[in-house]
Amino acid sequence: QVQLVESGGGSVQPGGSLGLSCAASGSIFSINVMGWYRQAPGKLRELVATISSGGTTYYADSVKGRFAISRDNAKNTMYLQMNSLKPEDTAVYSCILTQRLHTYWGQGTQVTVSS
Repeated sequence: QVQLVESGGGSVQPGGSLGLSCAASGSIFSINVMGWYRQAPGKLRELVATISSGGTTYYADSVKGRFAISRDNAKNTMYLQMNSLKPEDTAVYSCILTQRLHTYWGQGTQVTVSS
């Protein structure tokens, strides 16, 4: 079993920055993919970014150039630095960890971008 605990998030004005963290614990294998999903009210869940244990990254077009995903494998922790935030980035952000065809989810953290 794997547990994921997110931290960070909150409220920020448009153009501002926020950082999210996701700490994983439990039975974690060396090869895995971690990432972030988000879901805004009334909208479908969207994959934001992923990073493999080898460092390969993926970004949704909507966040390319503004968000940066990273991880510290020694600490089993993943980070998402969000810059130039827009109101449309407002959502609940959830971290995931996928290993051996099983995906684990964090509880989610709210990010609100509003003036």
